[in-house]
Amino acid sequence: MVKDLPMYSQPTETVDFTIYEKKFKALADEKRLQIMYELTQRGSVCVCDLCEWIDMPQSKLSYHLKILLDAGFILRETRGTWSYYQLNDKEVNRLLSPELCCIFRKEDIRSE
Repeated sequence: MVKDLPMYSQPTETVDFTIYEKKFKALADEKRLQIMYELTQRGSVCVCDLCEWIDMPQSKLSYHLKILLDAGFILRETRGTWSYYQLNDKEVNRLLSPELCCIFRKEDIRSE
């Protein structure tokens, strides 16, 4: 049974699609999805450990981490000389919530 989602009645001109474009581009890479999965499973992780688990040199990993940081999907904390990363649960949950899908949902669609 399909559950009806609430409708958001906001005019199209108030939706900033560039924000969503940046976020979905960040998600459109297998390695970045793998990084997010590892952070989901392990919590706050040192970049040195993440290199080992992802099997990627730190220079390439840093490139992917920057894209995820810029999109708001992960958070960074510096402790001494090392950076620790964790998933930004709030942002991931916001993107996967009815907020985005309801922008494109028509009012006349009914569950069958």
